[in-house]
Amino acid sequence: MDTPVETRSVVVGFLAGALVTALLLWVVGVGTVVDALARARPRRLLLVAAAAACWLVAWALSLRTVLRVLGRDVSVPRAVAVYASTAFANNVTPFGQAGGEPFSAYLISRETDVEYGTGFAAISSVDALHFVPSLTLGVAGFGYLAATATLGDRLTLVAAAVAVLAVGLPVLVYLAWTNRDRVERGVARAVTPVAHLIARLVPRISAPDADAVEARVAEFFVAIDRVAADRRGLLLAVGFSALGWLALAASLWSSLYALGYTIPFVVALVAIPVGDLAAVVPIPGGLGGLEALLVLVVSTLAPVPAGVVAAAALVHRVATYLFPMVLGGAAAAVIAD
Repeated sequence: MDTPVETRSVVVGFLAGALVTALLLWVVGVGTVVDALARARPRRLLLVAAAAACWLVAWALSLRTVLRVLGRDVSVPRAVAVYASTAFANNVTPFGQAGGEPFSAYLISRETDVEYGTGFAAISSVDALHFVPSLTLGVAGFGYLAATATLGDRLTLVAAAVAVLAVGLPVLVYLAWTNRDRVERGVARAVTPVAHLIARLVPRISAPDADAVEARVAEFFVAIDRVAADRRGLLLAVGFSALGWLALAASLWSSLYALGYTIPFVVALVAIPVGDLAAVVPIPGGLGGLEALLVLVVSTLAPVPAGVVAAAALVHRVATYLFPMVLGGAAAAVIAD
């Protein structure tokens, strides 16, 4: 049987991510990275694992809150399993959340017995809500560093990345919301091939046509309105999201701490949302690109060798990328069965 084009794209994406990672290690020095990893203190690595677990649970609670607003209550363990499965979907498809959301919506609808459109609205709402604390923490952290540190020209690249977060993303969201009809048609054209792929992988699922997908996207905007109208639920979901971002920053900070380096926590707060910009690269989970951005930001804002930062980035990604991949992959297999 010939390999489907979509499957080949995922394989090529992972190979590209491995190549980018290998290039990063070559630039910073493979020996330096290996030496830094060899000095890792096992007890301190437990802090990384704890931070990663807190992140996964916090964002699962954010998804649970949104599902509750949309009329479906799920237990915390089920919410964690569902969110882990969506993290798996996002991390194996190119373009991160944008590529994984259709499959994530299917997993949510299967596990929570909601309509596919509601599941799509739930995961899309959560991903959109993540931008709020990401922007707030990133911009606030950068402002603090700019006001208290004397880094001069070294701030230029980081400032450009923060500007993309602070200005570019809100503008895109605004344009998408004010042009909902065009977005509905565009999403329908983009999602329909993915839906057909899911139908091939899961024979029990019938693939909708473009008109049906467009109708579901319209339902998605209605559901988004429902989430936005529930202020208590909205604030709670954003609060859990912010807790998750803090946990991700703690994971990066703990990774460096485990290797014997201590940086200001605010540096990690800036690095994490900037690193998330790698999601726009057509590589599953931003593999390689995210690590490179973390190295750039941390080594720019803190006196830590690039090789050590690269080693810490690998530790951080094992906890926040590989672990959710394994856990989420198992959960997705059970849910889709």
